[in-house]
Amino acid sequence: MKWLSKLFKGGSSRGGEGGSGGGGSRNPQFIGDENMVWRAPIRSVDDRSRTEKERNELDRAIALSLAEDFKRPSGHRWQREKDKDFAGSLHDNLHPPLYPPHVPPQSHPWGYKICGGCKHEIIYGNYLGCMGSYFHPQCFCCSLCRQPITESEFSLSGRDPYHKTCFKELAHPKCEVCLRFIPTNKDGLIEYRCHPFWSQKYCPSHEQDKTARCCSCERLESWDARYISLGDGRSLCLECMESAIMDTGDCQPLYHAIRDFFEGMNMKLDQQIPMLLVERQALNEAIVGEKNGLHHMPETRGLCLSEEQTVTSILRRPRIGGHQLIGMRTHPQKLTRRCEVTAILVLYGLPRLLTGAILAHELMHAWLRLKGYRNLNPEVEEGICQVLSYMWLESEVMPGFRNMPSTSAASSSSSSSSKKGAKSNVENKLGEFFLHQIANDGSPAYGGGFRAANTAVNKYGLRRTLDHIHFTGNFPL
Repeated sequence: MKWLSKLFKGGSSRGGEGGSGGGGSRNPQFIGDENMVWRAPIRSVDDRSRTEKERNELDRAIALSLAEDFKRPSGHRWQREKDKDFAGSLHDNLHPPLYPPHVPPQSHPWGYKICGGCKHEIIYGNYLGCMGSYFHPQCFCCSLCRQPITESEFSLSGRDPYHKTCFKELAHPKCEVCLRFIPTNKDGLIEYRCHPFWSQKYCPSHEQDKTARCCSCERLESWDARYISLGDGRSLCLECMESAIMDTGDCQPLYHAIRDFFEGMNMKLDQQIPMLLVERQALNEAIVGEKNGLHHMPETRGLCLSEEQTVTSILRRPRIGGHQLIGMRTHPQKLTRRCEVTAILVLYGLPRLLTGAILAHELMHAWLRLKGYRNLNPEVEEGICQVLSYMWLESEVMPGFRNMPSTSAASSSSSSSSKKGAKSNVENKLGEFFLHQIANDGSPAYGGGFRAANTAVNKYGLRRTLDHIHFTGNFPL
C-alpha cells in the first residue's frame, strides 16, 4: 500500500493597493498562520488635510471671481470664457484621478466615489480604500462567511478577501482523525498522510499512536466515531459493519452464488468443498499446518487447504455489546482429505463484497488444483486467481461490464439491502475500493501477477489464457 505525504509551502505578502495576494483559481499556499495580508486604510469623507482645504479655498476664490464677471457688461464675455477655461485647467491639475483603472466612463464631480460592494455612491461617513476600489465598511465582506471584515488586516486570494480565520479554515488542511489543524513540522511545512483511495488526510503521528484502522477499508478511526472491535485484534468501521458476514451459515448463500458464477463461465467445480468462516487465530494456525502455498502478508484473509486439519469454525454469529462483539460460538471441525482440496477458509466479520472477492480468489485456487494445473509459479497462480476475484467484483459493482451476470440476487447476507439484491451507495463505494486494492497491489505475485494476467485475459479471453497456462505454465504474450 502506498501512502502519500504532501507538503505545503509558500509565503505571505503584505501591502497596500496594487499588491498581489493569490493565484487565481489555485489554492493559496502558506506556512502556519502566515497568510497573504492587506492593511486596509479607513478614511472619512469629512477628513481633509491642510492642502485639500487650501485647494478648496482657491476653488472658492475662482468661483467668486467668475460670479463677479457675470455682473459686468457684455463686453467682458470673452474674458469670462477664458477665465472658465483657466479655472477648469487649474482644477484638473490640482485634482488628478486617484485610481485611473477604476474611473467610470461617465464624468462625475470631484470627490464622487462608488462602493465596490453595493455599487452605490459613497456620499458621507467612513469608507475603505483598498484593492483599487472604495467600499462602505459594511460592504467589504469575507468571501467565505459573507460577514463584514472589520479588522485592519485580512487575507486575500486573487481578488477575494477573507477574514484571516476564515482563510485558514478554507485552506489549512484539518486532520480527519483528531479534527484539528494539521501542525507544521520542524521545517515549518504542513505535512500529512493521505489515503490513496479515500483521500483521508491525517497527522503522521496517528500511524504510531495506536489509532484503530478498519481491517476492511483501511480508514483510520476518527475521534468522533468509534469502530467495532472484532476481538482478534481487528477493528471494523460502521460502514463496513453494515454488510459484514459473521458466521459460516450466513456465508453459505454467497458461497453457492459464487460457485454458480464460476459455472456460468464453464468453470464448474465438480466436488463439494467445505467453506468455513474462522477467526484470525484459526486461520493463522491453518497456515502453519499447510505445507505449501503462498500467503499474502502481512494479513491473510483466505486460504485454500489441501492438508488434513482440524479447524475451529464460527458456528453462531456474535452480537454487539458496547463497541465490541460478544457471545460468539465456535465449533472444532476435522477436515479429511478426499481430493486435492480439503476446505476453503475465510476470515469472519468482513463486508459481503470483500468476503465474496476472497471466496472467488480461493475457489479459483481450488479449480486450478482440481483441473490439474500443477507447479505454477506464484505470479501466474496468484495473478489469475486475482483476475477471477476482480471479475466477480466487477459483476457486482458494474453489472454487465464483462457480460457477467451479477450474483446479488442469488446471495444474501446480514445486510437487508443485499437480501433484496440491491446494494447501497456505501456498499458500492466499498466495492470500488476493493477493485482499486486489487488493481494497485504492490506485491510481485498479487499485484504484478494480476496486471499480467488481466492484460492476457483482456487480449485473448479467459478460456484461451487458461489453456495457455495449462500447457506452458505462463501467460500468453
